[in-house]
Amino acid sequence: MISVASNAVPMFPSLVADDDPSEFAQELAAGLRARPRQVSPKFFYDATGSALFDQICELPEYYPTRTELAILQEHAADMAGLIGANAEIIEYGAGASRKVRLLLDALERPQRFVPIDISGEHLHASAAVLRADYPALDVRPVVADFTRPVALPPRLPGHGRRVGFFPGSSIGNFDPAEARRFLRLLAGQLRGGGLLIGTDLVKDPLTLHAAYNDAAGVTAAFNRNLLVRANRELDAGFRVNDFAHYAFYNPQQQRIEMHLVSRCAQQVRIADERFDFAAGDAIHTENSYKFTVEGFQALAAEVGFRARASWFDAQRWFCMHWLEAPA
Repeated sequence: MISVASNAVPMFPSLVADDDPSEFAQELAAGLRARPRQVSPKFFYDATGSALFDQICELPEYYPTRTELAILQEHAADMAGLIGANAEIIEYGAGASRKVRLLLDALERPQRFVPIDISGEHLHASAAVLRADYPALDVRPVVADFTRPVALPPRLPGHGRRVGFFPGSSIGNFDPAEARRFLRLLAGQLRGGGLLIGTDLVKDPLTLHAAYNDAAGVTAAFNRNLLVRANRELDAGFRVNDFAHYAFYNPQQQRIEMHLVSRCAQQVRIADERFDFAAGDAIHTENSYKFTVEGFQALAAEVGFRARASWFDAQRWFCMHWLEAPA
């Protein structure tokens, strides 16, 4: 779920805990100094932003969630067979942990579930529900930057493979170089195990446009919540209602770009620094890259993963890959 030109600095720097306003202030100020202006989408996910994203996943225009759920419902048993018994599942960017339930239900004696997410309040609430629903499962939530090395719980004797779960095509929020670095990190964390990962596929631009410009305006509210958060936590002074949500598909880059465009001249402050916006000035807030199956598998192979299986929805809009990690 950013100005139209390519960014001069990395669009998606490493995640930080959602309760660190100094990090938010520093990165927001740096992004507003940049040309084009930009803010990392990691800052979408305060408690309000996480709840809005859950709403987005239920929208009729937003196909990724329902298509990936359909794939899991149809093929979870096959996935579980490849993962094996007594597995430890690490979910990156866990959110509400809705999709992993289909996988947990299909697995043979899953031993541990480690959800990792930036939004601590949202994560702990989801983990508490999972503990109640899966009393035999060791649920260990980790509030952390999952794009950096994370201190995972030590493996226990008798456990099966350590398997990563990264649904939702969140890999598309990284630019290609960052995606490569992130996959290399996972290849090390999951050594000897594997990765079950979702990718949104290249398709009709009209379908993509509708998914990020829903009629109910939930995605627009999600995008603007970044400014609401900046006003609440940093007293920035954004005139939130004078920013337009703007999302479009860039076919050359094979990505959706999301932006916030100021409708009028205004000034904001981050700490003691003033930033001036003219009417039409934009903040680039997110990229969402789309993939071909062959292109993504080639990217994963560069860092040592081996593609072993792929599953699709009926329209072939979405793909889930089983990648074996290097031993």
